[in-house]
Amino acid sequence: MESLKLVDPEIWSCIQREIERQEYQLELIASENLADLAIMEAEGSPLMNKYAEGYPFSRYYGGCEFMDEIERLAIERVKLLFGAEYANVQPHSGTQANMAVYFAVLNPGDTILSMNLTHGGHLSHGSVVNFSGKLYRVFHYGVSRETETIDYEEVKKLALIHKPKLIVAGASSYPRTIDFEAFSEIAKEVKAYLMADIAHIAGLIAAGIHPSPIPYADFVTSTTHKTLRGPRGGFILCKEKYGELIDKMVFPGIQGGPHMNIIAAKAVCFKKALQPEFKEYQQQIIKNAQIMAKVFKEEKFRLVTGGTDNHLILVDVSSKGLTGAQAEKLLESAGITVNKNAIPFDPLPPKITSGIRIGTPAITTRGFKEKEVEEITIWICDILKNPEKESLRKEIREKVRKLCERFPFYRR
Repeated sequence: MESLKLVDPEIWSCIQREIERQEYQLELIASENLADLAIMEAEGSPLMNKYAEGYPFSRYYGGCEFMDEIERLAIERVKLLFGAEYANVQPHSGTQANMAVYFAVLNPGDTILSMNLTHGGHLSHGSVVNFSGKLYRVFHYGVSRETETIDYEEVKKLALIHKPKLIVAGASSYPRTIDFEAFSEIAKEVKAYLMADIAHIAGLIAAGIHPSPIPYADFVTSTTHKTLRGPRGGFILCKEKYGELIDKMVFPGIQGGPHMNIIAAKAVCFKKALQPEFKEYQQQIIKNAQIMAKVFKEEKFRLVTGGTDNHLILVDVSSKGLTGAQAEKLLESAGITVNKNAIPFDPLPPKITSGIRIGTPAITTRGFKEKEVEEITIWICDILKNPEKESLRKEIREKVRKLCERFPFYRR
């Protein structure tokens, strides 16, 4: 980055320090991962200079012959990866992918049934502070107080009462398998569209480890940067009959020119996800999450739902006299990055919370396996059980750095 260093040393310095942070801290935020060099090279390429409004072989700008080939590759690869009939790879984010689906099949004031944000849903599923909650009439299903898992009978009951035009299946902090077939049966009964938001579990689905919504959902939305290990961006999969409708709503409906550098990076991401080793990687993500859950339980921490089926766990830290915000800060001071997170029926507000969300994608990308994950989970438990011990956090921070040096990422 010598040119950047000369032109803007302040920004160059910020980037260097962020590289240092990522290299020598443990990234355990469930929605984050580490994209490899090939993906970052595609994203940081001269493709960023090119406008390509429209779609392959139907652009509003000249000079797009190579852009057409790049987008075509991304589309064909993601369709193959998920077994989908149609794909749009232009959405800038998962939220914009969701917006495109909403705008394609709903009118303002129409009814949506989706998962409650405080039970594990996402802002774009109808939160009152989000466009989705402002434009549509949204009702929420949640989890059972006893099991903390989705109560499909409640979903059906709410669907029959409210008659939604669209049902959203998907979550941002739900550690169990989602039954897309059950959602499909409910949607059919009330004649609703079904949209599956698989942003968190897309990699698991691509590898055949989590059941796929493709046979059941009218629309599937996702990001590319979580378990898929790609660039930050979104995409939409759908039945062929909805393809033209979705394309028109993405462009010119809600977006202008696509970010062709990001689409190229998505194409590389999809190619890598089609390789045999990607399934092994996803299997290791789950193994790591499950060993982490096992250690937490042995150390007498309460886990939401009692464990995990996927890449994340939700830890209730309130029994240790901590809030999620406090736990996040304590761990960050020891070089371990997590995020505070609401747990079902949480009495505390979103900026404080009773829980933390922990995910294993990024540490699995670095090569961590069960032995290393068990070790770092014990460090986390020690810190949270001894919040007053600054010396312990300093000691663990050194251990974290040494462990990261054994599994380098940027400095390989």
